[in-house]
Amino acid sequence: MLIFIIQLIVHQFITCVTPLPPIIRIGGLFGANDTEQELAFHLAIDRINSDRNILQSSTLVPEIQRITDGDSFHTNKKVCSLLANGAIALFGPLGGQTALHVQSICDALEIPHIECHSNSRDMMSDHISINLYPKPSSLSRAYVDLVKAWGWKVFAIVYEDNHGIVRIQDFLKEAQQYDWTIKLYQFSDRPYRDIFWEIKMTKVFHVIIDVNRLNIFTVLKHAQQVGMMTEFQSYLITSLDLQTINLEDFKFAKTKITSFRLVDSTNPELYSLMTDWTQLASKRGLNNASKPTNLLTESALLYDSVKLLATALQDLDQSQSITMPSISCQSDNQWQFGTSLMNYMRPITFRGLTGLVDFDQFGHRSSFTLDVMTISDDGLQKIGYWSGSQTLQPLNISDEWRDNFSYMSLANQTLIVTTIINPPYCMLRESSKTKYGNDRFEGYIVDLIDELSKLLGFKYKFKTVDDNKYGAKNETGFWNGLIGEVLNGKADIAVVDLTITSKRAEAVDFTLPFMNTGISILFKKPTTKVTTLFSFLSPFSNIVWVYVLAAYVGVSSVLFIVGRLSPYEWDNPHPCRNEDFVLENNFSLTNSFFFTIGSLMQQGSDLTPKAMSTRAIAAIWYFFTLIMISSYTANLAAFLTVEKVISPIESAADLASQSSIEYGCLASGSTRAFFQESNISTFKKMWEFMKNRDVFVDSNDIGKQRVEKGNYAYLMESASIEYSVERDCNLTQVGGLLDTKGYGIATRKNSKYRGLLSQSILKLQETGRLLMLKEKWWKQKKGGGKCTDDNKKSSSVTALKIDNVGGVFVVLLGGLSLAFFVAICEFMWRSRKSTAGCETMCEEMINDLKFSFACQSKSKPGKRKSYEDNVNNSSYNTLSQPQVIRGQFTNKLDY
Repeated sequence: MLIFIIQLIVHQFITCVTPLPPIIRIGGLFGANDTEQELAFHLAIDRINSDRNILQSSTLVPEIQRITDGDSFHTNKKVCSLLANGAIALFGPLGGQTALHVQSICDALEIPHIECHSNSRDMMSDHISINLYPKPSSLSRAYVDLVKAWGWKVFAIVYEDNHGIVRIQDFLKEAQQYDWTIKLYQFSDRPYRDIFWEIKMTKVFHVIIDVNRLNIFTVLKHAQQVGMMTEFQSYLITSLDLQTINLEDFKFAKTKITSFRLVDSTNPELYSLMTDWTQLASKRGLNNASKPTNLLTESALLYDSVKLLATALQDLDQSQSITMPSISCQSDNQWQFGTSLMNYMRPITFRGLTGLVDFDQFGHRSSFTLDVMTISDDGLQKIGYWSGSQTLQPLNISDEWRDNFSYMSLANQTLIVTTIINPPYCMLRESSKTKYGNDRFEGYIVDLIDELSKLLGFKYKFKTVDDNKYGAKNETGFWNGLIGEVLNGKADIAVVDLTITSKRAEAVDFTLPFMNTGISILFKKPTTKVTTLFSFLSPFSNIVWVYVLAAYVGVSSVLFIVGRLSPYEWDNPHPCRNEDFVLENNFSLTNSFFFTIGSLMQQGSDLTPKAMSTRAIAAIWYFFTLIMISSYTANLAAFLTVEKVISPIESAADLASQSSIEYGCLASGSTRAFFQESNISTFKKMWEFMKNRDVFVDSNDIGKQRVEKGNYAYLMESASIEYSVERDCNLTQVGGLLDTKGYGIATRKNSKYRGLLSQSILKLQETGRLLMLKEKWWKQKKGGGKCTDDNKKSSSVTALKIDNVGGVFVVLLGGLSLAFFVAICEFMWRSRKSTAGCETMCEEMINDLKFSFACQSKSKPGKRKSYEDNVNNSSYNTLSQPQVIRGQFTNKLDY
C-alpha cells in the first residue's frame, strides 16, 4: 500500500510538471470538392482555440492535405508527411476507397482516425478509429420504421453503386419478416429516367432512393420528366442532406418526398456558427467562401469531431502525461498514447451540431436522433423524429402527416357520406322490413364505399342530400347540393354520379375518377321500319350488279363469236339428204343471249354446245352462276328478314338543326353547365333552344318519362343511358359522346381523404373490381339484360362488294380466254384441212372468217367449201369447184 501511494504521488507530480504541449497538430484530409467541410474543420478549431473552455493551455493547429480518391500512392505519402510533422490524429477523408487505406495506416501506427462519412461497413473494436456518422444497421432500422408507418407493402429500391446495396442490406434483411414486395434497380450507366419509366410501367408508387447527394436533384428531375412526380408517388431519400438540395421545382407537385436529417437545427451553437460564418471564413483568409443555406451533415460532424478530440485530450491529460508523436511510416514504432486517446473518446457524451454525441464500445453512434423531413408547399419541414435510444419510442410523427402518408390512416374513423337517390348508383333497398342506417341503401356507390372501407379501414354512414341537387353555385356565391354539404361540414365526402368539373374543383377536391362517361342523347326507339320496293337488289351493291350485267353481255357475245368460229358447231339440218350441202349453226346472236340468261336463272335451254371451246365457255359460265346465285340467295334471306329502322335524329347536329323535336337536360348539374359554357356553335345553338323553351327537368326520371311519351330527347351521361336502355326496350342511345368526363368522390380542400381514396380507387381499378361492380349493377341486378341490343339494326348484314365476289369474275375471264384460244385453234386446224389446191391457207381462212362473222345461221357460199364435204370426202380436190352465188345470206348454206 505504501509503495502504491508513493507511485501515485510521483505520477501526479510528473503530470503537473509535464502538461500538454502548447502546440497540438491534427491532420485533415480533404478532396477537391470538400470546401465547405474543410472550412467547418477550420472554424471548429478556431472556436476551440478562442473559447478556452477546453485545452486552456494548448492550441490546436490544423495540418491540411488534399487528396484524390483512388490515388492510394499519393495518399500514402501525404498521410506519412502529416504523421512525420507530429499530427496526433487524422480527420477524413470523406468517403471513397482511400478512406480504407488511411484507416489501415492509422491502425498500424495506432494513430486515432476520426471519420465523418457514411460507409458500408461497421467498425470492429480493434480499429483505432471512430465514426460520428450513424452506422448502416442503425439507419436501416430507421428506414424500416418509417416504411412501416407509411404502410408501404410494395415498393422499389434504386441505388447507384455496389456500396449502396451494401448500405441497405440490413434494411433488406429486416424487410423479409414483413412480407414486403421489393423491386431492386441500379442506375449504373443508364439515364435515371429509364429506370423510373420501368418503375412506372410496373405500377409501383413507392420508391427508396440511395444516391450521392450531388445527384439527388437530377434523379428527382428525371422522375418528374416521366410523370413519376405526382400526388400518387412517395419517395424515401436515404441521404441525410436533403435539406441542402433546392427542391423548389417539386414542392407544389403534392409528391411525398421524405428523408432524415441528423443536423440539430435547434442547437444555439449552430445558429451562432452560421451567423459568424462569413466573419470566421474571412479570418481564415477564405473571403470567397459563401455561407451555406443549410450545413452539410459531414460539415457538422467534422465540427463535432474536433470538439470530441479536444475533450478527449483534456481528459487524457488529467490522467497521464503524454508526448506528441513524430511517427515515421518506414519504422515499426507506434504512438503509445493512440489507443488511450481513442479509449477516452468513446465514453464522452456531449450535445453538438448533430444532436447528442455518444458511442458504444465499438465506436458507433448509439443514441442519436434523426429529424423526419418532408416536402410541402412551404419547402422542406420537420414532421417528426426517430430516436436510436433504447428507452424512447423509435418513431414519432405528427398525426396530420401520418394521416397524409399512411395507407391505413383512416382506420377506425367514421366518414359521413352524402349522396342522391339515383339508380343504379344509390337506391333504397326493397324489403318487407324497415331498414335503418346504411342498410336502407344499395347500389353501385354503396358497394364502392364498402370496398374502399375494406382497404382503408374506415367506417361510414350514408345520408341523402337535403335539396336533392348535385351542386351548383347560386347567385349569392354559395354552393347547393352535394358540394354545399361537403363545404359546410355536413358530410366528409360526396359520392354518386358526381361529375368532375373545373368550377367544382375550385371549391372542393376530387379523387381519381372511378368511372368515365360523357354526355349523350336518350331517345325513344322508332316504331316504323323502312321497306323498299326493290329490296331484292340489296344483297349486292350497285357496282356488283353492273359487273354481273357486263358479264352477261360479254359472255353472250363471246359465246356467239366462238360458236361461229368453231367448225364443230356447224351441222347438216337434214342428215338423210347428203346431196344437200347445207350447214346450220344454233348459236346465233339471240340464241347465245338466251343460253346465258337461262343458265343464269338456272332454268337451262334446248341449246347444247358441241365444240370444246363453246363447252368451255358454258362450263365456266355455269361455275360463275353457281357462285353468284348462291351468294345472292344467302344474303337475300338476311336482307328480307332484317329491316332497317331509320331514326329522325342521328347526332347532336341533327337535333340542333330541327325544331320539331324538343330536347333538354337536368336543371342543375354538369350537363347544363357544359352547354351553357360551350363555345362550339352546335352546342351554343342547343343551349339557346333549351333556355328559350325552358325544357329543363328536375330529375333524370322525369326526363326519361318525357322521352317515353315521344317527340323529346333527353341529354344525360352515357353511363345512366346504358343503365336505362338495358331495362326499357323503348329507349335507345343516339349518337356518340359529346364530351368526356369522369365521376369522382368530392372532399374538402386539402383533405387527407383525397390521396388515400385515390390510391384505393386505383387499386380497385387495377384488380378489375370496378368493372365487376358495373357489370353487377348495370347488367345483372334490377332487371339488367332485359332488352336485346336492337341498335345493331342491319349493320351485321352488309351488301356484298366486288372485293367479296371479284374472284368469280377473274375465273370467268380466264375461262373465256381459254375457250377463245381453243376456238382459234379449231378454226385454223379445219381451215388447213379444207384448203383447195388453187387456194392458199390464208385465203381460205379469210373466207371462213367472213362467213363466220355473218350474223346468220345459213348461207350460200361461193368459193367456200362445205366442212361436211371435207370431212366425208378426202378427195376434195378432185371435185369441180362450185359456182359462187353472191347475194343476201339465207338461213342455210347451199352448194
